[in-house]
Amino acid sequence: MRLGVLDVGSNTVHLLVVDAHHGAHPWPAYSEKAELRLAEKIGEDGKLSRAGADALVETVAKARDSAAAHETEDLLAFATSAVRDATNSAAVLRRVRDETGVDLQVLCGEDEAIMTFLAVRRWFGWSAGRLLVVDIGGGSLELAAGIDEEPDVALSLPLGAGRLTRERLSADPPSAAQVEQLREYVDEQVGKAVGMLRDGWDRPVATSKTLRTLARLAGAAPSSAGLRVPRRLTLTGLHQMLGFIRRMPSAALAEMDGVSAGRAHQLLAGAVVAETVMRRLDLEAVDVCPWALREGVILRRLDVLGT
Repeated sequence: MRLGVLDVGSNTVHLLVVDAHHGAHPWPAYSEKAELRLAEKIGEDGKLSRAGADALVETVAKARDSAAAHETEDLLAFATSAVRDATNSAAVLRRVRDETGVDLQVLCGEDEAIMTFLAVRRWFGWSAGRLLVVDIGGGSLELAAGIDEEPDVALSLPLGAGRLTRERLSADPPSAAQVEQLREYVDEQVGKAVGMLRDGWDRPVATSKTLRTLARLAGAAPSSAGLRVPRRLTLTGLHQMLGFIRRMPSAALAEMDGVSAGRAHQLLAGAVVAETVMRRLDLEAVDVCPWALREGVILRRLDVLGT
């Protein structure tokens, strides 16, 4: 069957259409993205602005039409931290439903961690043993660990790369003092979660656009090499990378191979989070998984349909 998944994130809205059935590999058939930066359209009152809501409705309607044009049989639509954090999220979701017919569901942070963990488990298989999964999004950091298809521990912390950039890095590039204050804050927040994850694991894994970009800057294969090329991010490589990107303006970062122009300004904060997690959890390296939340949502839906 043909399934569509619409992911409304803090930075982008991504439609992915796949051909799949229960027990089979989901094969991508179509993909389209729109960079809305919804998290940056939340005002001081905590509300998603009218302009942000207008853009969201327009983008969801376009994605709905694209999904229909590609003959999807089911469209799974979900939103993560940007919509979740908005104080007017209920009104925004109602407007999206009324004007587009798309029922946009909000995932809590724990559900994000659980769905991402499922995708990573299916990608690496049972031979990976006990998994630790690290996912740095625009609004939150998800951590999950376990031996089964559902993690024993699933955590979400407000340490997304976009959120930290907006709240704690005011200059471009930021001052050394700002970077140090950010590192101290992230270290404190991650430290609260360390005790829940120190049961040991066989394979630590990183997923998300931010971590894939960091791995690319540290020497991992480009996306053009294909999904199945092994990619890793080492703590040593991350340390070296932090040493130079902390002094670079986002415009210069955006010119580097593998860096998205729309996310370049968030990369330093993402690197600080990645370095802190790896250091606090004693991870010398993490394997990079190309599957993440969208694939997890698809796999969970196929499991339901197959029962």
